[in-house]
Amino acid sequence: MAPRKESKPKDLFAEERRRKILELLREEGSARVAALSETFNVSEPTIRQDLERLERQGHVVREHGGAFLRSVAQQVRALSLEHMENLDKKMRIGARAVKEIKDGERIILDSGSTVTEIARRLHDHHDLTIITNALNIALIVGAEYTFDLMVTGGEFKPPTLSLTGEKAAGFLKNMFVDRLFLATGGISSSFELTYPGFSDLPVKRAMVEAAGTIYIVADSTKFGNTAFASLGSISCAKYLITDSGIKNETVARLGDLGVEVLIAE
Repeated sequence: MAPRKESKPKDLFAEERRRKILELLREEGSARVAALSETFNVSEPTIRQDLERLERQGHVVREHGGAFLRSVAQQVRALSLEHMENLDKKMRIGARAVKEIKDGERIILDSGSTVTEIARRLHDHHDLTIITNALNIALIVGAEYTFDLMVTGGEFKPPTLSLTGEKAAGFLKNMFVDRLFLATGGISSSFELTYPGFSDLPVKRAMVEAAGTIYIVADSTKFGNTAFASLGSISCAKYLITDSGIKNETVARLGDLGVEVLIAE
């Protein structure tokens, strides 16, 4: 019987790289080969091979010089988001988050499926000023006549229906709000807030600088799910709103960092 071949480390790394490329595309919608080559520090031919594999698996469509997520056009037309897993947890987090908001306040709502669940539950509030970079959230809260709505400018990201980049960040400069509800792609073992791509970091930093009280809204599956780009420590926030799946030891470690955990029942 022939000995079984062991997987080579480089093969494992390639699979992990393709997974992160797909995460980035699910966040950004599209990417150029040259940019991916620089981001992952591999050659352009290697990136093309990765994109060919992802295309064969049905995830992306290659085009000259890059690729785009296959589901992008359908998502934008339907105003639907890419990340809709764990929706029951996100709905509970949204219901818990709105309890923190008082009538008459100024708040920033980040983009993403969890924050969208907050927006859906604001209809009992009055006289809010809401700033957001998410077009789907703008359409939800814009229907409430007592709300003042402000939408950032910036570059459009189809999978998250959001506006991002330096122009979105510049809109928030010299602004002050009472509360920020901030999404995250993942929370690393060292409690850094991580995201699949770099384009969101400027606008998220600007949101943090503009807010009096910061809430991270993330379901418990985000812990240990490290994405590519780091915003920095979760200690920038005063509160984390999550579900009951969070471990007690994680709650204790967050407490040591000055972050209070609010459990959505």
